Amino acid sequence: MAAFARILPFAISDSAETKRRQSKCCALFSSHDTSASRRFIIGGAAVSLLGFLNLNCELMLLPVLAEEKSNVLEDKDEDVVGALKSLFDPNEKTKSGKVLPKAYLKSAREVVKTLRESLKEDSKEMAKFRRTADAAKESIRDYLNDWRGQMSVVNEESYVMIEKAIRSLAKFYSKAGPSASLPEEVRSEILTDLITAEESL
Repeated sequence: MAAFARILPFAISDSAETKRRQSKCCALFSSHDTSASRRFIIGGAAVSLLGFLNLNCELMLLPVLAEEKSNVLEDKDEDVVGALKSLFDPNEKTKSGKVLPKAYLKSAREVVKTLRESLKEDSKEMAKFRRTADAAKESIRDYLNDWRGQMSVVNEESYVMIEKAIRSLAKFYSKAGPSASLPEEVRSEILTDLITAEESL
């Protein structure tokens, strides 16, 4: 036992020393733990506060975002509705802003195109000239059959200028004959009339 007595006071002093060290350590850890838990609580509160503010800002912006989104949707709807209306609408808006029948605009544009091509074609290449002249003659015939004297277009500048170009061409060929070559002066006058008509289509 003496051996134990010798060891025991050491063991007792060792255990007392250990307890003291542990209590100091626990005090350090507990103060460290409390500051860490405080940091955790403060950090969590800050995150919660920031989250709340962010959500609040998003909620405040929601009506604005919804309005923008609805404007975009309305624009898309208007585009679709406008496309459908224009598909079934018998009228079309011209470059000058007037609303005219689509059939008239199509026919008038065809006359302007084919007549211009015919006038610009070299009359020395007879086969090519005949093809473009026949196409122009056909489009003029269709145009006059459909639109001559129509009250919905008779006062339009495009109608007046196309009519003037056709009359100038008819006047020349009635005097000079069907196979006569068109002089440059008459050609340029007709081309000018066609340009004016095209600008108002």
